[in-house]
Amino acid sequence: MPREPSTPRITVWRKLKRLGVAQLGDGLVALPADARTREHLDWIADEILAAGGTAGVWLAQRTSLAQERRLAQTMAAARAAEYRAVLTEAEQARSLGEAERRRALRTLRAELRRIHRRDYFPPPERDTAQAAVDALHPDHHTEETA
Repeated sequence: MPREPSTPRITVWRKLKRLGVAQLGDGLVALPADARTREHLDWIADEILAAGGTAGVWLAQRTSLAQERRLAQTMAAARAAEYRAVLTEAEQARSLGEAERRRALRTLRAELRRIHRRDYFPPPERDTAQAAVDALHPDHHTEETA
């Protein structure tokens, strides 16, 4: 894509990040192949072409199991960092008043849904973050303090 204006490039990059791509090189990203990711990548490729860039969606095969593992580990590590951030926020929200805790619960549940959509290789942090967010629910909080 042309460097200027930068807005279309930034928009495309944000969409790719929301999909949870692994960046393999400059302008080269990877995702597990399924109908949903393929459709999203096709749409993004169309946007790039419309903005005067060059894009294509390729289906690739791994050349070794080690390569596949490294890619999965890279993607899982990125999601693990996101789950750790949610866990930290959930732990901080535990000390809030009920109204603030409910607001944090809604926000963190929405963030977990966004992360889940791009989590192709769930790390152990997924369950930990989910449990910490669930613990913010008033019914759960009442049971713990009773």
